[in-house]
Amino acid sequence: MSHIMVNVAWPYANGPRHIGHVAGFGVPSDVYARYERMKGNDVLMVSGTDEHGTPILVEADKEGISPQELANRYNRVIANDLCNLGLSYDLFTRTTTKNHERVVQEMFRQCLENGYIYKGTQKVAISPSTGRTLPDRYIEGECPICHAPGARGDQCDNCGNELDPDELINPVSKINGETPIFEETEHFFLDLPALAAANEAWLRTHEDWRTNVMNFSLGLFKEVKPRAITRDIDWGIPIPVPGWIDSPNKRLYVWFDAVIGYLSASIEWARRSGDPEAWRAWWNDPKTPGYYFMGKDNITFHSQIWPSEILAYNGQGSKGGEHGELGELNLPEQVVASEFMTMEGKKFSSSRGIVIYVKDILANYPVDAVRYYISVAGPESSDADFTWSEFVRHNNEELAASWGNLVNRVANLIHKNFGEIPPMVESEMTDQDRELLAEAERAFDEVGDLIENHHQKNALNTAMRLVGDINKYISATEPWKIKDNPERLGTVLHVAAQAVSDANHLLAPFLPHSAQKVWEALGGTGTFSPLPRIEEVTDLDDPSFRYPVITGDYELGKTVHPWRREDIVVGTPVAKPTPIFAKIPPEKVQEELDRFDEQLAARKQAEADRLAAEKAKLQEK
Repeated sequence: MSHIMVNVAWPYANGPRHIGHVAGFGVPSDVYARYERMKGNDVLMVSGTDEHGTPILVEADKEGISPQELANRYNRVIANDLCNLGLSYDLFTRTTTKNHERVVQEMFRQCLENGYIYKGTQKVAISPSTGRTLPDRYIEGECPICHAPGARGDQCDNCGNELDPDELINPVSKINGETPIFEETEHFFLDLPALAAANEAWLRTHEDWRTNVMNFSLGLFKEVKPRAITRDIDWGIPIPVPGWIDSPNKRLYVWFDAVIGYLSASIEWARRSGDPEAWRAWWNDPKTPGYYFMGKDNITFHSQIWPSEILAYNGQGSKGGEHGELGELNLPEQVVASEFMTMEGKKFSSSRGIVIYVKDILANYPVDAVRYYISVAGPESSDADFTWSEFVRHNNEELAASWGNLVNRVANLIHKNFGEIPPMVESEMTDQDRELLAEAERAFDEVGDLIENHHQKNALNTAMRLVGDINKYISATEPWKIKDNPERLGTVLHVAAQAVSDANHLLAPFLPHSAQKVWEALGGTGTFSPLPRIEEVTDLDDPSFRYPVITGDYELGKTVHPWRREDIVVGTPVAKPTPIFAKIPPEKVQEELDRFDEQLAARKQAEADRLAAEKAKLQEK
């Protein structure tokens, strides 16, 4: 058994997550974690809601509530959505815990002691009307590098370069359209240039990554500048330095603390498990690989920023140094970044109303239909477009007509003719029978290798090809016509049932909810495919703070079945089956498109009204 670390990008807690988000970080990470558990590896899968930074502060101000209240609301919404999607976290937590604060401050202190954090000054954007610091991402202008419009104050999505807001050409505030003013203030900086050589050398040992990820990551090192890790803000983690720790208006900034969440969540998991040091098996053992799943807009933070923080903590940059009490931390084994998913040809944007929220789609459609579509048509290595017509087609033609109908057909034939799994009689076996069983058994290695190497689309297509071949086998053998040879009929149905069972194992990482139903349709009992659950917990270091976490029980041999053939048991009762997948009425496509148009029009009107009101206020002043 090997230890495998699965680190999943932290959703920002300023609103519910949409399908574009979970297509990048959610379903791909869960498929991989489930597969590795079935292989017998000891997986630790962690994440949580990212809750600091000025965007939450700005949104809370709009609503007249505290940042913590806003974060509490969306932490719960997001946790429920991801749990309902079946994402099998060992721990999904949050960044406003005392445990996270303690770990972040330890990382900061050691990086500072090793000389990779220093004090300097930086221009920050200030709102002329409120006097408050503006979030980098809420400032837009022309990119100074590629000159694309709409570049943000932290990054240009067009060319991918990191930016500072004062570098933008003609910057304006997205909050109210003001032109910000820039003031020089004192901050702490992460010395990225002192870590660049070690960071790039590490990157070049992993050139088997996805081409898009590696090319983008190496491009980050063409020009490396120090980056401020503190902000003039009262919402965030206090800076653990005398003279700063008690400052009401200086905090560590969100991008510095959020990536440390992978480590702090692992430590929280260990503390809750009863063995506070258990996390070290995943973080201090150099043989333990860590896989990071995200959308491509997060590559910078996982191939440059987080590795730089780890190198700085370990004392492995150009200035040397030594690690702190957390030990020498492992660098990522792989950054598995997906491309963007659009919606009916338009870029997903909650603020612009171009969105399908996870909660809404799960309220109207089966969860595994959503997971299947994301897996088979998602943005694994190139941008992909979510369309309602394709979502319905994949569900109806592949899940309902091909896979679901196959399971029902086989289970019904067994129930009707035998009432239990019939024996396979060797003398009745044909080459066709043997070839199907051999193909099904070979598929474990084929599909497994594809998942292992993060080619999940091909893995799912390979598993579904087996489903197609089982359907062909049923059509060719025509068991409903075998009237006078019960041994041959039983053999055909046994072979078909075994192949269906094998296919169900292959599909379980992608379709965990329906995998349980298929298992039960063939007479299986107990848990076949474990699902996560929400638990209400108390902060380990603050008894007054309670919050929900996602967790679950994933143990091979108890709740997790192995990644190999499990022989079906002769004599197992098989009841009359019920449909596992239902077809979605084709008219749903137009209903969804009409609903989207109505919501988009309403959102545009609301935004126009808001901007008009803001403009009127500015004119009054």
